[in-house]
Amino acid sequence: MTVDGSTRVFGVLGDPIAQVQAPRLLNTLFAELGRNAVLVPMHVRPDRLAETVAGLRRIVNLDGLLVTVPHKVAVCGLADRVSPTVAAAGSANALRREPDGSWLAENFDGTGFVAGLRHAGHEPAGRTVTLVGAGGAGAAIGVALLDAGVGRLAVHDVDADRREDLVDRLERHRPGIAVATAEPALGDADIAVNATPLGLREDDPLPFAPESLRPGGLVADIIMKPADTALLRAAAARGYPIHYGRHMLEGQLDGYRAFFRLDTVTVH
Repeated sequence: MTVDGSTRVFGVLGDPIAQVQAPRLLNTLFAELGRNAVLVPMHVRPDRLAETVAGLRRIVNLDGLLVTVPHKVAVCGLADRVSPTVAAAGSANALRREPDGSWLAENFDGTGFVAGLRHAGHEPAGRTVTLVGAGGAGAAIGVALLDAGVGRLAVHDVDADRREDLVDRLERHRPGIAVATAEPALGDADIAVNATPLGLREDDPLPFAPESLRPGGLVADIIMKPADTALLRAAAARGYPIHYGRHMLEGQLDGYRAFFRLDTVTVH
């Protein structure tokens, strides 16, 4: 790819940013589609997010933003409009510049996670799922799991207000499926998901004890780097099937492709 004066620019905002894998996948996609575009990682501290987004909005050849930890909730208030998924989840991971110059927020974390599960042969419909982490990514995953038809969703977060708030929103979205739990409910879970940042650093504690899961239960992690988190290593060592974080990002590519109109419309 050659960057020149006609190159369209996309950014991915996060803190930290070294772990993001989106530039590798999206820039490969741009090349495959013959698009003169580039996705650039941007390290943005939380206290600088609003002013950074305000400045980025003034860059005429910037067509979109991806958003990672810890900005997925805060960025919702910086968009002009939000999708129904963002409204239900309370978090976003993509912003698109509209033809009128306004910015639309969307979230593909949840749909990407479910697509990744299904592609790997793990159908969530009818299953009992434990979701650990009710932050930006966890909230979107919770919405998508309900939409996918899970039988029961137990939501745990160490922040009691955050987990209760998410379950309240999930109850409004699809009643009678999600419950908040003070501890991870693992004993009857078919699938246990780590949607916390625990695992980004080697010295992080485990988000939950995989040995508490019923035999044969799937342990899924959304962390992409390192690929083999301490949680996944511990689960595999005990004989549990595991599901890697990269599957969630790979499952989002078709959504990004459509959202950013990469197939049909030249972005201006």
